[in-house]
Amino acid sequence: MSSRSTFFACPDCARDVRAASSFIEHSRVILAQSTRDAEVVRPLPYSIKASWAARLRPLYAGLALTLLLAVVGYQNLVTYPRLRQPQILPMTSLNIGTFSGEGPSIDITPGQGFLLFVRIPPDGAYASYLVDLYGPEKLEWSLAIPAASGQDLWPVQVPGTKRVSGDYTVVVRGVTPPGETNEIGRKSFVLQIHQ
Repeated sequence: MSSRSTFFACPDCARDVRAASSFIEHSRVILAQSTRDAEVVRPLPYSIKASWAARLRPLYAGLALTLLLAVVGYQNLVTYPRLRQPQILPMTSLNIGTFSGEGPSIDITPGQGFLLFVRIPPDGAYASYLVDLYGPEKLEWSLAIPAASGQDLWPVQVPGTKRVSGDYTVVVRGVTPPGETNEIGRKSFVLQIHQ
């Protein structure tokens, strides 16, 4: 049995062969007509502006790609390595304006920050508060806190730096809308630094 008779023995195969043959014949006729009837396409007049713009497009794309690679490289080599996992900071609570004997104690490692939950008696007369941290020798750190109605507990994160063990004092002053400051209270605590 020849290969030609094999195609026509199967009705589906025969239909596919006839369709392909018909497609080829019609394509030859249409392509022959289109080449005879086609107009000669003339190029547009040469433009200096279009030429310069066309020449600069790859340059702009190259500059954009270089800038993008620089940003991605900076993020991967500088920014992301600096990011650290969240950590739980040592903390204590301080009630400003109350009387008590000995203050609480915080144990930290050298250079580590800590968290103070400062309870300030609410007073509508103040627009903001100033929280000052005094170390054994001098003023070490300050923070301005905007007053919020009804809020009396403020989480204050003290950044890590070189500190010495000893008695520390938090002084809270209220700032009135005209800008006058009044001391609300102070509270001491012991900072212990362990290696």
